[in-house]
Amino acid sequence: MQRPEVLIVGGGPAGIGVAVALLQVGVRPLVLEARRVGASFLRWPRETRLLTPSFTANGFGLADLNAIAPRTSPAYTLGEEHPSGRAYARYLQAVAAHFTVPVLRARAKRVVYREGLFRVDTGRGTLEAPFLVWAVGEFSFPRYPFPGAFLALPYTRVGSFARLAREAPERVVIGGYESGVDAALHLAERGVRVLVLDPEAPWERRTGEPSRDLSPHTLDRLRRAPRGRIRFRRTKVLALQLKGEGYALLTEGGEVRTPHRPLLATGFGDGLEPLGGLLARGPEGHPLLTLEDESTLAPGLFLAGPKVRHGGSPFCFIYKFRARFPIVARAIARRLGRDEGPLEVYREEGMWLEDPTCCEVQCAC
Repeated sequence: MQRPEVLIVGGGPAGIGVAVALLQVGVRPLVLEARRVGASFLRWPRETRLLTPSFTANGFGLADLNAIAPRTSPAYTLGEEHPSGRAYARYLQAVAAHFTVPVLRARAKRVVYREGLFRVDTGRGTLEAPFLVWAVGEFSFPRYPFPGAFLALPYTRVGSFARLAREAPERVVIGGYESGVDAALHLAERGVRVLVLDPEAPWERRTGEPSRDLSPHTLDRLRRAPRGRIRFRRTKVLALQLKGEGYALLTEGGEVRTPHRPLLATGFGDGLEPLGGLLARGPEGHPLLTLEDESTLAPGLFLAGPKVRHGGSPFCFIYKFRARFPIVARAIARRLGRDEGPLEVYREEGMWLEDPTCCEVQCAC
């Protein structure tokens, strides 16, 4: 195999998507994936589905919202509108196979930038290239935002809500955004009484910004939920403790006791630790990037996926962050002297966002 020109860490939608874009312009990528393509999706709870609907409208210039490459559609490949994690992993694997994306099973442990080269230490030796795209997803990095949070069961380790429902007749869910409400709904549908705690009450929020509001899919599920099974409480959990044979949640509104292990759905970390000081961070801890999603400290290091953020706009859905794939690929192609023309197909299919600062949502009705 020829020496790669770009190393891509992560074999999920961001990593495979950027690799496909690079292949379009004749750049040689190599994807490093610790497990297998789509591994995070394979670890989703069995019952969980993608929030955004898939529909094959490519012939009318409208790409499937969950597609990561032009002229592909999970709806066509899978025959599902809201694919499961396992199904979506099959789509990612199909895309990787169709475009012959080079994938090496290796875990990136440390990154060193020296003399214009990125050296990535893995369990299979050290790899190097002049460009590095960090495309690690979020699912493997649950956040533990308060003392004792590690005592709760992270959403990422549920496995199956059907099994969880058989273990206890009631459950406290910490976190009321998509993963928390998804957990509450699956448990309630199986007869479990659920209490959801969140200080920001996302279930009441209607800003028009999908990164902050519950999705229409989730709101529709809430309207159809068994009456009286789910209770919402606007309060912040300050700490979680073992007490007697159960758990005590210390909240702003007082103590909540439960005999059953609470479920933690408070978001995800970023998985950027191996990069060390190669990414600058803003006041809120978000990576600071150029308008081409490149590090401001290490030229040639790009970020792809849900941790891309410009101003107040988080690119946390696939249909958002995929629009930056051709921007990253174009930046690399230009520096290598390659023809960027083949990337125009992304623009034709609406998978191109040139200015990442113009993404405020203002709905008339």
